[in-house]
Formats: sequence, C-alpha cells, structure tokens
Amino acid sequence: MKILVINSGSSSLKYQLFFMDKSIVLASGLIERIGESKGNINHKAGEKKISKENEVRDHTAAIKFMIELLCDPEDGVIKDKSEITAIGHRVVHGGEKFKEPTLITEEVSHAIYEHEPLAPLHNPANLTGIVACKSFFGEIPQVAVFDTAFHQTIPPEAFHYAIDNQLYEKHGVRRYGFHGTSHRYVAQHAAEFLEKPIQSLCLITIHLGNGSSIAAIKNGKSIDTSMGMTPLEGIVMGTRSGDIDPGIIFYLERQLKKPLNEIEAILNKQSGLKGLSGTNDMRDLLERKKKGDRKAELAFLIYAYRIKKYIGAYTAALGKLDAIVFTGGIGENSIDIREEVCKEMKVLGIEIDENLNKTESRKERSIHKIESPVAVLVIPTNEELQIARETRSVLEKK
Repeated sequence: MKILVINSGSSSLKYQLFFMDKSIVLASGLIERIGESKGNINHKAGEKKISKENEVRDHTAAIKFMIELLCDPEDGVIKDKSEITAIGHRVVHGGEKFKEPTLITEEVSHAIYEHEPLAPLHNPANLTGIVACKSFFGEIPQVAVFDTAFHQTIPPEAFHYAIDNQLYEKHGVRRYGFHGTSHRYVAQHAAEFLEKPIQSLCLITIHLGNGSSIAAIKNGKSIDTSMGMTPLEGIVMGTRSGDIDPGIIFYLERQLKKPLNEIEAILNKQSGLKGLSGTNDMRDLLERKKKGDRKAELAFLIYAYRIKKYIGAYTAALGKLDAIVFTGGIGENSIDIREEVCKEMKVLGIEIDENLNKTESRKERSIHKIESPVAVLVIPTNEELQIARETRSVLEKK
C-alpha cells in the first residue's frame, strides 16, 4: 500500500510518499513560493535529489509538478499515480466536530471551510490542497487528519475558559490544542520504548520547535494541553508570546494606539524568543548565550522556566507521572534546554543523566538516571508517518 501525505500551506506544498508495508519513505518534497514568479521545487527519492526554480502558479500547478517528479520515467518511484492507494492531508482545525481522522467528502470539505475562523491562516490552505488533489487523483480516497483531534478527549473543566458561557455555545470559544498528531505519535512510541501498555501510563509530551506545546496524556488520552483556542497560548515559542495577562492587549491598544490586528501580529510574530532576544533560532540564541549575551541568557531561562511550570501543573493533573518526552526540533536536539528544564526537578522524581543527555543521536533514547522514578525520553517525532498510519486506519474501517 502506498499512501501520499500532503501538508498544504498558503504558499507551499510539502509531501511524502510512504510504502506502508515497510513504513518507509519512497519520496519527499517541498514546493515553496507558490504564486510567485520563481517557485522553489525540492524533491528527494532515495539518494537522488532534485532542486530547481520554476514558476508555480497555484497549488494545482504544484500538485502537477509533484506527480511528474513521482512518476518520472528515469528517477520516479511509481509508474503511474494510480499506484497511490490514498492521500492523507494535514488539516489544522477540526473544532469539536472531528474527533478522529475522517474520509473527505463534500460535507467534510464544507466543514473544514466552516472552521476557517478558528484557523484563518491554515484551514483555507489545507482545503486548497484537498481540492487540488481532487482535480488530479479523482476518486482516490482522501483523508483529513486534524491537529486538534487528539485533544478532543480533554474534559470540560480543562477546555472551558472562565468567560461568559454563551461565547462557547455560540462562537466555540474553548481550548482546542494543536500538534495533536505529534503528541499522539511520541506517546505511542514512548509506551513501546518503555515496554508498557499506553493505557497504563501517565505521560507529559513536550513538543519544542518554533511552535511549541505540552500535553498531559493519561491512559493514552490527552487530558490537557498548553495551546488553547489558538496556537498563541502556552509556553514561550520562537515568535509567539505564549501565556500573558489578557489585559496587556487592551493596555497596548491604548498606549500604542494601534489596531488589534497589529497587536495580534506583535504577539504572534514579534514576541517569544525573538521578542526577548532578537532571534527565534534556538541555535543562535544558545551561541549568543555562551558569549555572555544577557538578553539571550534571560530568554533561555524564561523559556525553560515556563516549561518547568507546565510539567509541575500537569503532574498534579495526571495524579502520577511515568515519563516526560522531549520531541520537536529543539526538544530532540538541544542538550542545554533539556538539562535546564530537568534541573532541580527531583521533587517530581525527574533526575537527568548528564552524560546520556549529551549523547547525540537521532534514535529514541532515555536520558534519565537509573534511579530516577520518572523516565526522561527523547523521541523524534514523525507527523507525516502518523498521518499515513491514520489514513490507512480509516481505509481499513471502510
């Protein structure tokens, strides 16, 4: 079985083709600057890499380029697009309607469109990719895998905000959470690594990238997560503020005399690590910190401190803690962040082994001391593979 995974952005198209019998990637690619005079096309199949510039008028043109690369007579990995069994799409927001991966129909496409106000930067682009694929692949099954779906098990006391309840009932104002595909993937792999059934574990999964979130997972189900109605809430991120006093928004409106959309842009694009230090790249920040940059040092400490607070809160919510799991580009690669987060956490049973933490590896691994009651794991995430697996599961249920 071959499953194509699509992540369609407003001006980009990311794809991977999986051979599911062995869970291997046959080909992958990224097409950027869609709609501009010079688009970037990068494709990889095995050891073969193709990079070129070409005008990519729209997402339909991007899908056409992708198919040509996958079916190229010399370097292609399939002879014809009909070899593809199904297409799995990353869709950011499914609201309360979608609690699991769903076969895409006209009704589902319309529902994705209706959820646009909840994810105005993502859902329209995701839907564009779905429509473009339909024009080329016809009746090949397409499946929507929602970032929000995994968190639909969060109980009411965790997803409600303490505001007028009509805002929830009429406008859907509540915690939804994101990165659900990643949190589900690493939680499952953590259970396998620990050789314990996921139904018996209490986990805290920590996805750290330019966008970051934390989830409390009890018996395989998400019971709380740091991102809220939007991806702006939660821990400090690359350019997003994370948790702030909501009164700050109104204060800034009065002081700066700027419209709310500009203040929203400040909190989403000019805050977080970038706002604190001038850079949203953790590697640059750590390099500057080593050279004595005080702003970089403070940003580093704030970043780690907020994560520690969530670990404490989620340990209380879970009732016990079996393991914390680091994932995402920063979580998987930053020795310094993992060390700072886990430092002086013995009160929660977390004791990191400095030597294991410093061992560089792309593999799943433990980095805690033997005597640590709580396991500390590093599990590389693979959202595309998880989307492919969930797409296959939908087909098997048909």
